[in-house]
Amino acid sequence: MIKEITGKHVLIGFVAAFGVIITVNVVMAVQAVKTFPGLEVKNSYVASQEFNKRKAAQEALGWTIRAEEVDGRIVLKITDRQGQPVRAAKLEATVGRPTEIAEDQAPEFTFDGVSYVAPLELTGGKWNVRLQAVAEDGTEFIQRLNLHVIR
Repeated sequence: MIKEITGKHVLIGFVAAFGVIITVNVVMAVQAVKTFPGLEVKNSYVASQEFNKRKAAQEALGWTIRAEEVDGRIVLKITDRQGQPVRAAKLEATVGRPTEIAEDQAPEFTFDGVSYVAPLELTGGKWNVRLQAVAEDGTEFIQRLNLHVIR
């Protein structure tokens, strides 16, 4: 015996299909907002007015920075134009995932004469090191480094 499709069946199918679509959209929107790392700056216009000046001062330092994870440690190597190690007057860094702040950590770095080292066990995947340093002359140095950990 074949049942007829009635208006009631069509309505149930329509409501079920759109219910699934709306539910998925709501779940995805909540996840996007929940994992949003936040704003980089409070006012982008004001930050842009000083950007070129800060960039020129930072480039004048001639620093090159490399980040790597070695045996459960984060190693930051800062070198000058001649390839010599640089010791900053102040150095802070946040290590975290690019898309969320749940795993952000601020390790305590120590300078060993060649590089800055901090103990930090990272799982595999892509990580960012958001570095803020101050040179001996007071120039701020800010850089975001990509760190790929293979496990």
